[in-house]
Amino acid sequence: MSRVTVLDTGLLGLVTKRRGLAEADAIRAWVVACLAAGAQILVPEIADYEVRCELVRAGNTAAVARLDTFNADEPDRYLPLTTTAIRLAADLWAQARNGGWATADPQALDGGVIVAAQALTVQPVPTSLIVATTNAAHLSRYVTAEDWRNIVP
Repeated sequence: MSRVTVLDTGLLGLVTKRRGLAEADAIRAWVVACLAAGAQILVPEIADYEVRCELVRAGNTAAVARLDTFNADEPDRYLPLTTTAIRLAADLWAQARNGGWATADPQALDGGVIVAAQALTVQPVPTSLIVATTNAAHLSRYVTAEDWRNIVP
């Protein structure tokens, strides 16, 4: 399997924005370039949930439709949340807290650690896996993560 790139919530949120917004257009062009280079782009279910919650709350049906279309554009793009991923996320979260690294408020769900755990459970295990994000610092303690602008398609 070629490189697998998992999108973090922030990037997925940008994908749902209307055309004509520079950063959102840049993300979409980067995704197209990654796909053309043979990479697989995955959307973790937790990232979809976090983005979808805000879009639904805001009544932004056009953005919800763009999110649904993006998720369906490629076969197997959507990475379902599994028991294995949730249990791994709990382990990662506990290890970070016990090590003195707070990645979110103690009462928060901490979607970032769930994104990392979902990435780590991708099967078959890819030869190259990276989480594309705008904040690599909090994710990189769990999984290879990089600012999307630094990931060459």
